[in-house]
Amino acid sequence: MSTIEQLRERFIAKKASATELAREAIARAKKHADLNAFITLDEVGALKAAAAVDAQRPEGPLAGVPVAVKDLFMQDGTRTTAGSKILGDHVAAYDATTVQKLRAAGAVIIGKLNMDEFAMGSSNENSAFGPVKNPWDQARTAGGSSGGSAAAVAARIVPGTLGTDTGGSIREPAAFSGIVGMKPTYGRVSRYGVIAFASSLDQVGPFATTVTDTAHLLAAIAGHDPKDSTSADRPVPAYARGLEDGVKGVRLGVPKEYFTDGIAPDVRRAVDAAIAVYQKLGATLVDVSLPHTEHAIAAYYLLCTAEASSNLARYDGVRYGLSKGREAGLAPMYDRTRSEGFGDEVKRRVLLGTYVLSAGYYDAYYLKAQKVRTLIVRDFQKAHEQCDALITPTVPFTAFALGEKTQDPLQMYLADVFTVSCNMAGLPGVSLPCGFDAKGLPIGLQLLGKAFDEHALLRIARAYERETSWHERTPPGVA
Repeated sequence: MSTIEQLRERFIAKKASATELAREAIARAKKHADLNAFITLDEVGALKAAAAVDAQRPEGPLAGVPVAVKDLFMQDGTRTTAGSKILGDHVAAYDATTVQKLRAAGAVIIGKLNMDEFAMGSSNENSAFGPVKNPWDQARTAGGSSGGSAAAVAARIVPGTLGTDTGGSIREPAAFSGIVGMKPTYGRVSRYGVIAFASSLDQVGPFATTVTDTAHLLAAIAGHDPKDSTSADRPVPAYARGLEDGVKGVRLGVPKEYFTDGIAPDVRRAVDAAIAVYQKLGATLVDVSLPHTEHAIAAYYLLCTAEASSNLARYDGVRYGLSKGREAGLAPMYDRTRSEGFGDEVKRRVLLGTYVLSAGYYDAYYLKAQKVRTLIVRDFQKAHEQCDALITPTVPFTAFALGEKTQDPLQMYLADVFTVSCNMAGLPGVSLPCGFDAKGLPIGLQLLGKAFDEHALLRIARAYERETSWHERTPPGVA
């Protein structure tokens, strides 16, 4: 599978049509159907869109390139399920802003990707459409909640996809799948038309096999959107420019709280080796501290569940989606619709969120979690006064077996221990491959940058990628 840059060049040079490229991607999706990466493979819609691209001959940054999006993104006339039974037959009536921007850049969307239900999960095992399997080992998770987005890129079905990251849902599956995944600064990319989980934490971002392709995707979707009140009205840099400028003189912060005894030995060795590469390239290491990291998981799961409780109240069987028990009256309809439509993890989070927002508990839980969030923001501000970016493991371990953590939600939540703080602070973060463990499973390196400094973060990531070949490896059976 070629990169975004290579496919675009083929299209611009008329060596391949958008229709040919779309057919190739669809064929790869069918070949790797056992990964369960797609909820909807839109062959008819994709070929129609490709034909329109061929007729228009655009020269945008994604011209002719086949891509796919997580099944949270509204796409007019296409089934959009959020991985849930409650929206199992829902057909979107409009396009998300990011979908519009992909098309404006010349991309062809070939389908909607599998995910944890309403983006709630770290393993893609909460999907109503079954788990996504990791291309490196199909007995293991591809990560969550954007598991389909990661697997589709890792298996080279498409060169780029979109996902969402609420507490690590781009970076964790990118790490587990051996690819690049980026969570931009909160407000950098519009959330309009993206089904909400936790509105103050959700952020749209790209997956790709290389840092350069990640930069092209981010440039295509970033920018102010008046339809999204949280969208930042700031200029969008040309992210692909200056990527080769290196890291000489760059200060990389090493937060002691992210290098604990709980990290798997292979992960620790790979990340330490990556840090050594940066030193060789001229970066300076700075010891920093994020002292409130230990409270991040607890605070995050109070805040995100509270917001989920509010956001998911709209799924009541009245206006759209699944509706059960209408004949018995309003209360029975609510009860049956939500009981049968939501999976166990979504119910768990809605119940927890409703509890922490309830009278008598709001101050004890939700308000206290908001105060912890403020402290975490301040931790990052102080750390970034001393450095340009932070370097950490993405996840403390490699991809775990399907079914291994499903009976212990707390253990599942701990997969996010190194990723949730970034979301609570609204900062950009990127995961890129930095090695493999003894079982041949990918290891992820995480870089955390300053607000709206994605350009520098991508340049730092590219410097490491250029010196290594981890991103060139493909899973068994993938060409």
